[in-house]
Amino acid sequence: MKLTPEDVLALSEPTKGFMCPLSANLYGIDFQSFTINDYETKEVIFEINKKNAFPDGMEIDLDSGVGLNEDCLRKIKYTFGQAVLQLPYIGTSLTFKTEKELPSFRMIERHYFDGVLIRSYDFEFGYCIPGSVNSWDAIYAVPPLEKELVKDMIRNPFATTSDSFYFVGDELVLHNKASYKYI
Repeated sequence: MKLTPEDVLALSEPTKGFMCPLSANLYGIDFQSFTINDYETKEVIFEINKKNAFPDGMEIDLDSGVGLNEDCLRKIKYTFGQAVLQLPYIGTSLTFKTEKELPSFRMIERHYFDGVLIRSYDFEFGYCIPGSVNSWDAIYAVPPLEKELVKDMIRNPFATTSDSFYFVGDELVLHNKASYKYI
């Protein structure tokens, strides 16, 4: 089944598995670094790049099967402070390389708590020339969450999850998953 951006935007719960294999990345898209910050204060909440080991607060999910497999390389577990849940804006910066031309590059990210959709984001990067290194900065306006939901998210580590879908045109080329713990 070919999953389109419209299909992803209609999802009301997390996917059970990955909607494309790693081999779907026919464009040679390679993430180099990723930073999350408090947009207002510019305080860095999380940062990783290919040159450094995994930072505090992040781990690869090796529990997704027996031994090391391609799925565990696409599942990340984050640990954030509770204050992140109260931020009105979050900034992110993603640096990536691409081997081939990307006529249009789009990311749709769906966030869930206990299997129920709580947030959705849709970003379009546009055109990328072949063999280029690109930076993608995004500002997430974070709608306030109800106080009881925030308490539940804190009480239930890793019950908050997300699916990140990356499209070139209408073709799904990457799909990653994350789960979140708030301390």
